[in-house]
Amino acid sequence: MKTKVGMVPFIGLVGLAALTIAGQASAQEQVVKIGHSGPLSGPNAFAGKDNENGVRLAIEELNAKKITVGGKTLKFELVSEDDQCDAKTGVSVAQKLVDDGVKYVMGPYCSGVAIPASRIYADGGTMVSTVGTNPKVTQGGYKNLYRIIASDNQIGSSMAVYAAKVLKVTKVGVIDDRTAFGQGLAEEFTKEAKKQGLTIVGQEFTTDKAVDFTAILTNMKAKAPEAIFFGGYAPQAAPMARQMKQLAVPGKLLGGDTVCSPATGKLGGDAVNDLVFCAQGGSILEKAQSGPAFKAKFKKRFNVDADAYAASYYDQVMFIGESMQKANSVDPDKVGAELYKTTYKGVAATYSYDDKGNMKQAPVTVFTFKNTAPVALASY
Repeated sequence: MKTKVGMVPFIGLVGLAALTIAGQASAQEQVVKIGHSGPLSGPNAFAGKDNENGVRLAIEELNAKKITVGGKTLKFELVSEDDQCDAKTGVSVAQKLVDDGVKYVMGPYCSGVAIPASRIYADGGTMVSTVGTNPKVTQGGYKNLYRIIASDNQIGSSMAVYAAKVLKVTKVGVIDDRTAFGQGLAEEFTKEAKKQGLTIVGQEFTTDKAVDFTAILTNMKAKAPEAIFFGGYAPQAAPMARQMKQLAVPGKLLGGDTVCSPATGKLGGDAVNDLVFCAQGGSILEKAQSGPAFKAKFKKRFNVDADAYAASYYDQVMFIGESMQKANSVDPDKVGAELYKTTYKGVAATYSYDDKGNMKQAPVTVFTFKNTAPVALASY
């Protein structure tokens, strides 16, 4: 009995020492939450998950680097939310992340979410890095909001130039899904197409939930376009391509960045081969200096290939981490000041931002599909 009683103070001392050590460890560590807002359910979930994985990979690498700021080691934590590519849900997600004290958010993916949510983030003092391409995303005057890829006017106009100069078409039809993204992209394509001397033979509208395009494609076929530009997402572009083949609609199907996703090939099958052409922000990863290494480590970590914007999300999180170190602060205003004055060479691009948060030089790559997979043709 004496032995057991005598052990109590000893065990107490050991427990106290362990608590003290744990306390010292946490005192020397600062948690930095990195939020992610994107579609983790619904037809665009493949993109949301890809973006989330890009963020996760960067967080894991930053944690391995053990960055210190103000004498404390930063511990980055991912807080991911499903905004469903829906404006109302996206605003609720934004409020939740702000209320939870998240000062850095990657996303939203959809322009229709990014535009209304940006005000919530700005009011909450949260930095936002989005792939929302509608020009209006960065026209709200909010500070610490960055577009980490090319905008619609760059992507849409690039596709129009490609149609005129490379595909040598003269007559085009235009279809959009009425989302902020799809409509904005189609408008930019149309504007540049007219400058290039192309004739717009018809304009049709659909939704981002539709899967049957027989009626609008039949209308379009009667006008004999040499190409149809679609402003919208992969889950609609893929069945549209299939139905163009079934109805023998002439010409190519052109699209923006979201159509360049491997999902277009998975959903559309052989119908997309040599029919679909699209423009995506970023350079050709295979030809980028660190592109092949990024693709390999992404595949090893997640057992899937990187999709459209994993590298862009990864790059921006790494840029933010580096900027925290340089600013010796985790305050978004101080980190933002660092982002504005610094240039960062990432995997997908070299990042430097103008006073509105747009990339100063945003490369655009044109793709087509071979064996149902996107194949890069040229970067501009």
